[in-house]
Amino acid sequence: MAARQSIQKELKTSVRFSTIDEYHEFFPAEVRSILDQLRQAIRLAAPRAFEVISYNMPTFKQHGNLVHYAAYKKHIGFYPTSSPIKVISAELINYKTSKGAIRFPINEPLPLSLIRRIVRLRVAEDTARANLRKSKHQ
Repeated sequence: MAARQSIQKELKTSVRFSTIDEYHEFFPAEVRSILDQLRQAIRLAAPRAFEVISYNMPTFKQHGNLVHYAAYKKHIGFYPTSSPIKVISAELINYKTSKGAIRFPINEPLPLSLIRRIVRLRVAEDTARANLRKSKHQ
């Protein structure tokens, strides 16, 4: 537990990541395994997305930001923006949520099919927004 607290303090102060691999490698094996599962679920749902670090968090982008995530002491924060959280709010009753975030407890299995569904919603939204911008410029 002290090691996790130390990791969180270090993340907030000095560690800056340039790749998602670096981010994952920073954490203990049990957390890294959860992060790897999340990353794979996102990749499956958004195969055209590319990976970056934004706000010092793993981020998937297509035309714009799709989702971010981050590891914390007791949960994995998943940041898909507010729209999918509104759309599937009934399916999120077992998780703490805020306007643009979902907390997945670190000691429970990730709801991978739900995560993939959320990411697909974000891909559709992102694609529609890009197509709208494109049509306005033509």
